[in-house]
Amino acid sequence: MNIQEKVPLRGPYWDGKVSEIKKKIQSIFPGGAWSPLYDTSHLPPERSDVVIVGGGVLGLSVAYWLKRLEKQRGAIRVLVVERDHTYARASTVLSVGGIRQQFSLPQNVQLSLFSAEFLRNINEYLAVVDDPPLDLQFNPSGYLLLASEEGAAIMEHNVKMQRQEGAKVCLMSPEQLQKKFPWINTEGVALASYGLENEGWFDPWCLLQGLRRKLQSMGVLFCQGEVTRFISSSSHMETGSGEQVTLKRIHEVHVKMDRSQEFQPVECAIVVNAAGAWSGQIAELAGVGNGPPGTMQGTRLPVEPRKRYVYLWHCPQGPGLEAPLVADPSGAYFRREGLGNNYLGGCSPTEEEEPDPGNLEVDYDFFQEKVWPRLARRVPAFETLKVRSAWAGYYDYNTFDQNGVVGPHPLVVNMYFATGFSGHGLQQAPAVGRAVAEMVLEGHFQTINLSPFLFSRFYFGEKAQEHCIL
Repeated sequence: MNIQEKVPLRGPYWDGKVSEIKKKIQSIFPGGAWSPLYDTSHLPPERSDVVIVGGGVLGLSVAYWLKRLEKQRGAIRVLVVERDHTYARASTVLSVGGIRQQFSLPQNVQLSLFSAEFLRNINEYLAVVDDPPLDLQFNPSGYLLLASEEGAAIMEHNVKMQRQEGAKVCLMSPEQLQKKFPWINTEGVALASYGLENEGWFDPWCLLQGLRRKLQSMGVLFCQGEVTRFISSSSHMETGSGEQVTLKRIHEVHVKMDRSQEFQPVECAIVVNAAGAWSGQIAELAGVGNGPPGTMQGTRLPVEPRKRYVYLWHCPQGPGLEAPLVADPSGAYFRREGLGNNYLGGCSPTEEEEPDPGNLEVDYDFFQEKVWPRLARRVPAFETLKVRSAWAGYYDYNTFDQNGVVGPHPLVVNMYFATGFSGHGLQQAPAVGRAVAEMVLEGHFQTINLSPFLFSRFYFGEKAQEHCIL
């Protein structure tokens, strides 16, 4: 049974009720046209079939596919709750906007291949009548991953799988690398993999705004506020092994309004947790992980905020327009930014170096001590670079296996996840949104089987480990 069959939607009953209330108010003010006693336009609706927590590209993509795949236009009412309408701290717009198929898991390759197709045909998917077409400024320069002697065999294995999945990736020897990109120092490089198609970078802000514009035209509702509470009902059952489990169903979401103590309860049938770096906290609010250790009920969502720095530098003698996004075995990476010899890049810290995620302040010493020496070793021209600016953003970091969590929770039966992508959520958002919508509407994945990404793997200890994390 799909959601359109089992969810009480708006209909004559509610419309009649509203009409009745209007008439009563009119009778108090005879002769006057009805007008609300106070402005409620900033409040979310009192009921919505689906409430999506998080208005970044993952949440917006889920909303898009729910509306696109609904059986009858207007059948599903969707509300997106986002606490920061400026998106100033959103992972979406603070990312470097890359897309690649060079992953170690087939599912991630498949997700990114579909997303590349979506981005390439963005105006077929997101066109709005009488609005100008979107220009994502997609730069198809590819990704160039470098491997040491130690990582060469794994890279070879990964590329074989990537090609089987349909990605256009080639292997390069140090000699071929030197010939194609003479600005690279190949010392310590045993092998390289280079994306020939569907890889590069694009403007994340443009994708975000394009999705919002399209969703408004599709009738999706938006609300600025913070989800602070879920009201649930519980039922108890026994598993085949005799274990007692409690099933929960969320009936109401409390949304606290921005800069206010007031909150609005929203009745709902489905909740989608797309809250990014804060999705672990949202899951806790719903009771996820609130049980004895070692049980499904006690299994938490292992997603937390991790702060990542992006630095922008200028280097007149740096790599030219043909430069791909380069990922060094040391963990450092960079790409060109625009046409004026500017570059973006950074390096993921080790566990010991993890910065405090409590703020988005930038540590410039980290660049001087950890990033610059690695960059200059790989690209000698970078010895003379000058840092122009920098910013920090959040990864929704999955501490279990650095991979996405997609689909329903086994016990909080109407909470669905779209989170935990640990830095590759933006590029996979179009495909992940489709997968979550399929699961909500049909009860199973239809286009890409993302079963390895289900929540239950945390309880069973089955890692879907992604090794190619930048």
